[in-house]
Amino acid sequence: MSAAAQVSIALIHYPVYDKNRDVVATAVTNLDIHDIARAARTFGLARYYIVTPVEEQRRLVEKIRQHWLEGWGSTYNPKRKAALELLQTENSLDEAVADVERRTGKRPKLVVTGAAGRANSVSFSGMKDLLEAEPDQPFLILLGTGWGLIEEVFNKSDYVLEPISGGVDYKHLSVRSAASIMLDRLFGR
Repeated sequence: MSAAAQVSIALIHYPVYDKNRDVVATAVTNLDIHDIARAARTFGLARYYIVTPVEEQRRLVEKIRQHWLEGWGSTYNPKRKAALELLQTENSLDEAVADVERRTGKRPKLVVTGAAGRANSVSFSGMKDLLEAEPDQPFLILLGTGWGLIEEVFNKSDYVLEPISGGVDYKHLSVRSAASIMLDRLFGR
């Protein structure tokens, strides 16, 4: 079993900051639904969670998911169906953690991400080593939306993954681009 098989990824829409550092719930986007699911499938992850307390947003995600799993989309694009089979919506991060624990029998180690560097960040190569050293341990990688995950999420995580750096001061990748880069660095060959 590859290290990725015990890893899930969660796109967190709440609690995150807006540009004024107010705690908000952000809107789900169609591109994030599809593109992160495709990246998760490409690298062999166990699950892709979209976390939002907004019921209308969860219904939208589920409607899109069902279109590709059971609707016309399932026969039109079987590769998209395979990617969206990994997708699951949850009301909160705690619910996503509980689901991983139900599926694996173990509480996942939380790996938080963000664009700002932190003194306690683990490098991609260091994280890859940790994943390979504990092949039966589930991990949940947390991606923030808006202007990033709130401080409390960082505080309750087991690891902080180093930020992606392009070598210039600008650090504002789309979350779907960041997810693909991270997954390639952790699981790419």
